[in-house]
Amino acid sequence: MKKLFVVLGISLALAACGGSKPGEAEGGEDSASATNQSAVAQQSNAANDTATSDVGTTKAPGTPSEKGAQLMANSDCNTCHSAQSKIIGPALVDIAKKYTTADVDKLAKKVIEGGSGNWGTTPMTSHPQLSMEDAKEMVSYILTVK
Repeated sequence: MKKLFVVLGISLALAACGGSKPGEAEGGEDSASATNQSAVAQQSNAANDTATSDVGTTKAPGTPSEKGAQLMANSDCNTCHSAQSKIIGPALVDIAKKYTTADVDKLAKKVIEGGSGNWGTTPMTSHPQLSMEDAKEMVSYILTVK
């Protein structure tokens, strides 16, 4: 699990750095630097290809969803939730212990609408920008965290 987050984190960091700006490689950069940027870009693409290779495929219940993990990594979920310990909201492992795959629809709706009461009085913020499909992928991933 930690390896997945490390790979996703490195991929995001590399993607955030971006490549060279238009005209930058031609004006003053030496060829070694341009070669290094090309190698980093190829590594970033390989990591992204690996992370998204299963996107859109159906997985058996209880199988980690790579798309769900990627959606979680690109959202604000990690601000309040950690895999193993409570931050503001419950730990993902505790959510996985409390709910089953039969609760995916209910939990996806809760992610989108927000609310409180299931884990105390601290409300979870709503995420109306998420589609129901993406919320279900995220919940399916959460339910596999051990």
